[in-house]
Amino acid sequence: MIKKVSLFAVTLALATSCVSKKVYNELEERYANLRKENRKLQDEGKDCEKAKNKLETDYASLQSELAKTRTERDKLSNDLKSATNNLAALQSSYDALSKNSDDALAANMNKNRDLLAQLEAKEKALAAEQSRLDKLRNDLDDSSRRLAELENMMANKDAAMKKLKETLSKALNSFEGKGLTVQMKNGKVYVSMENKLLFSSGSWAVGAEGKRAVVEVGKVLGDNPDISVLIEGHTDDVAYAGSGAIADNWDLSTKRATAIVNILGENKKVNKSNLTAAGRSEYAPIMPNTTAEGKAKNRRIEIILTPKLDEISKMLNEL
Repeated sequence: MIKKVSLFAVTLALATSCVSKKVYNELEERYANLRKENRKLQDEGKDCEKAKNKLETDYASLQSELAKTRTERDKLSNDLKSATNNLAALQSSYDALSKNSDDALAANMNKNRDLLAQLEAKEKALAAEQSRLDKLRNDLDDSSRRLAELENMMANKDAAMKKLKETLSKALNSFEGKGLTVQMKNGKVYVSMENKLLFSSGSWAVGAEGKRAVVEVGKVLGDNPDISVLIEGHTDDVAYAGSGAIADNWDLSTKRATAIVNILGENKKVNKSNLTAAGRSEYAPIMPNTTAEGKAKNRRIEIILTPKLDEISKMLNEL
């Protein structure tokens, strides 16, 4: 088309020299129109070039997509072959398992029966053990409860003995410094009276002041009927040299203890079944008999007050 326009322009140039003005104008107008058409064709050529480039780009993209699709197709084909092979293997395994299923099921059922039997035996043993543990726990709880009761009872007994000791100390306060002491040891209250407060030498007759002290002890015992009372007579190691109703120190210590029991028994509130007299002679000294002071301390009456422990002993046996 461009060549035609150029040829027309040359022809026009040659013709102007020999054509009329009218023809010239027509040719010039036609030339202008051809130029416009030329420009239009050039623009369309550029658009076609762009379209061509886009088509080439799209073609390349489609080529790439085609290659990718082919690759995926090949992979899916390989996967299909692998899956087919796996299916065949599984089918073979399934057939083998199906063939042996009856024997395997029977063996498993027998095994399960054995396991169930073992489980039942273990459950029975466990139930028996649980029952034993429950009994032990109940016994322990019961023992703990009784132990707490016992501890509370012993604490109450101890508190009662402390109060008894304080009561005796107050009642016998006027005899302080006269050979009389009140003390508490090992849950017991000891009232110790030296012979100088109670007896003349070689005698078991209680003097007036000594009797007054024993009577005060009796008053306290009358208000505490649940106390066991042991009255012990003690001598020094000097052999009894008298004659008559006394044979020896054993005899003298026993008669002196009995004399104290008789005075305590004069109090109607004192339960005589709680009283015990014992003679210890010289065999339980509290000081060496090598000095006059030691001998004097050993010549004594000890009134030992003990709480009755029958209920406590019963609870101990039950623990």
